[in-house]
Amino acid sequence: MQKLSAAPILTTERLVLRGPEQGDLPPFTRFMTSAPSMKAQGETGTAEQAWFGFLIGIGHWHWHGFGFFTVVEQHTGHAVGRVGLIKHSNWPDVELAWHLFEGAEGKGYATEAACAVKEWARADLGLDQLHSYIDVTNTRSQAVATRLGAVTDGTRAPHEPEAEVWVHRMEGAQGQTP
Repeated sequence: MQKLSAAPILTTERLVLRGPEQGDLPPFTRFMTSAPSMKAQGETGTAEQAWFGFLIGIGHWHWHGFGFFTVVEQHTGHAVGRVGLIKHSNWPDVELAWHLFEGAEGKGYATEAACAVKEWARADLGLDQLHSYIDVTNTRSQAVATRLGAVTDGTRAPHEPEAEVWVHRMEGAQGQTP
């Protein structure tokens, strides 16, 4: 498949994290248009919106030098979700975010992949802190954030009033921010 970004390849015990490829669009579209987790949050969209979101994600890698990795199971080669760093133009901080495709939840993939992304952000990007913006009702993502060592600071995200701000502090970072 053709590389669409300069994303590095990160590996964990069970996963490969790589940049987006054209073949990732169908599972991403299914997730965005019909995943129960997206329906529960009232955030499903159309196939056209998923296409635009996918392209925006590729552009994010080119603009910032980081973005969402596609998370692939090593033993099957199937894409199981996306985990990465995002920073929208009006957000004050870099976000560590994750979402798993239907059927991949509950296996520890989000935590495993996010640990790899955190280490990459610290070691290669020199970031000393990341944030996660997690809906106050999303207990599964809150549990992932807790396993990653994040703590909520009790505030709400200015761009998403239903989301609490979770802070990930990282030891040994260079203190640079993009």
